[in-house]
Amino acid sequence: MRLRALLILAWIVCVAGCAQGPLRSDAPARHPLILVSIDGFRADYLDRHETPALAALAADGVRAEALKPSFPTLTFPNHYTLVTGLYPDHNGIVNNRFVDPASGKRFVYKDAKTTADPSWWGGEPIWVSAEKQGLRAATMFWPGSDVAIAGVRPSEWRPFDGKVTPDQRVDQVLQWIDLPAPKRPTFLTLYFDQVDHAGHDHGPDSPEVDNALREVDAALARLVDGLKQRGLYDGTNLVIVSDHGMSATTRDKRSYLDDVIPLADVDVVNYGILAGIQPHPGKTAAIERALLVPHPHMQCWRKSELPARLHYGTNPRIPSLLCLAGDGGTVSSHGYENDGGHYSAGEHGYDNDDPSMRALFIAHGPGFRRGLVVPEFDNVDVYPLLARLLGIAARPNDGDLAPVASMLAQPPRQ
Repeated sequence: MRLRALLILAWIVCVAGCAQGPLRSDAPARHPLILVSIDGFRADYLDRHETPALAALAADGVRAEALKPSFPTLTFPNHYTLVTGLYPDHNGIVNNRFVDPASGKRFVYKDAKTTADPSWWGGEPIWVSAEKQGLRAATMFWPGSDVAIAGVRPSEWRPFDGKVTPDQRVDQVLQWIDLPAPKRPTFLTLYFDQVDHAGHDHGPDSPEVDNALREVDAALARLVDGLKQRGLYDGTNLVIVSDHGMSATTRDKRSYLDDVIPLADVDVVNYGILAGIQPHPGKTAAIERALLVPHPHMQCWRKSELPARLHYGTNPRIPSLLCLAGDGGTVSSHGYENDGGHYSAGEHGYDNDDPSMRALFIAHGPGFRRGLVVPEFDNVDVYPLLARLLGIAARPNDGDLAPVASMLAQPPRQ
């Protein structure tokens, strides 16, 4: 027990500055930081009373009324935005599936052979910045964290494996925390995908989502208990987020592109909620005439004419025409469905002003005030908050510390 106490004391001393680079002059004392993502956790899921561990953290720490995701409200774009502070239009991960027009290569978020290419990943994720600035990072799953971005990976990381249970993911994080002080990470990520899968498979209002909420909450309770057993709970900052919400889909809101345009005249980069369409040479005018008119359950734009509030449409990886389904709808084709195209009972990817897309934000620890509820803010603002908590210099980003400064126990000097 005495040895364990000495190891804990050594970690606290080390994360406060030992061999990890100087703190900024106005930065708070450095504490370990764990960034947790619960994929697909809609903001109002907290009101279901299925997540007592989360509720306790929120009551004793900071909770946002909601976290506004970036557009498109999809998993890979938003997870990468959270750790770079860059909108998907600027970080290069513009969708879960997309094509780079310069190389002709296709990015598919479920294909490790494509995602492992560092050229896809723009900006600098916070674990890279942490490593460059003398801290050790460990990632228990996070989009991009298994890629050598700028030639750097976290000191500890695992390739994604959906078979790893929530409890096993927590245990891995605790094992990293138990490493000898020189190898112990100061920044860690922890990712859960069970709530998202349940929402897709059964819809957001299903008992299966409630079961997934309870499963993930139990894993979070396991993390809290593990930190308490090590005497580290009061000295560790926890930031718990989600990437997007979830909406129930309905068949009568499906839009079929082949009812509107000849598919032989276009490349459909992706179907789903946000369809990307690239007309073939000489076909653009006719395709635009057919798409850029009102449709019952979708709206289409030239990429350059998307609403400015979406912060989307300048990246060359975005196709020239985009069609967005209305809430509960999808964009498809009859051929895609006949070929076995998959459709879910719940979906996301919709307009980020849609209330059903609202995400979760809870924070707890020595860096935060207690018992505070803050207004909704944009998820690009999470990145400068993380950099502040770690005491590292943030890379250029689209976020702003001002909207989140009020939640800090030690706000930055004006």
